[in-house]
Amino acid sequence: MKGALFDLDGVIADTAVYHFQAWRKLVRDHFGRELPDALEEKTKGVSRVDSLKVILDYLGVTVPQEQFDALATEKNEAYRALLAGLTSADILPGIPELIEQMKQHGVRLSLASASMNGPFILEKLGLSDTFDAIADPSKVAAGKPAPDIFLEAASEIGFDPSDCVGLEDSVAGITAINAAGAFSVGVGDPDELGHAKMLVPDTAALRFDDIENAWERR
Repeated sequence: MKGALFDLDGVIADTAVYHFQAWRKLVRDHFGRELPDALEEKTKGVSRVDSLKVILDYLGVTVPQEQFDALATEKNEAYRALLAGLTSADILPGIPELIEQMKQHGVRLSLASASMNGPFILEKLGLSDTFDAIADPSKVAAGKPAPDIFLEAASEIGFDPSDCVGLEDSVAGITAINAAGAFSVGVGDPDELGHAKMLVPDTAALRFDDIENAWERR
């Protein structure tokens, strides 16, 4: 196990909740509608553009490209405003210890997030210098569930995906890790993430030794 490819939202910090808050505000302000809780899962782990497509499809609304781009920009501004108070205290339980153990064992860390705000969030969390690389989602052809972002994340640290584990909390993300050829570690509900090679209920249950043992048994 040479590399670890981390999703961000729901794995390192619970910023996904801010995403959906921002989407809800946008839809209220522009369309006078409310988004149901069930729609959040469909926007989880996917890019801003793809999330907006999902939401507009749910609303049954079509907008011209110029308005689409403006909506996406407005959502991002609302999201970043919600992140203003983010600190290292918002890192999810178990993650600081896991990262420290990985670094001690020489495992290189790469961020594989669909979020264009990845560098900004890592800076707010105090983790900018901890990660060896950050995959740029603007450089990949397709978002999750396509494997592209994980392929890019592995490449950024100089390893083949088969030498890496990927950590995710979304259906699309686990599908992407598997398609990339990395070893998938899911965080969440087994009913949703049953296709993960290893599964834990929450980040507090992530242990380096457990991941390494599962990796060796793969």
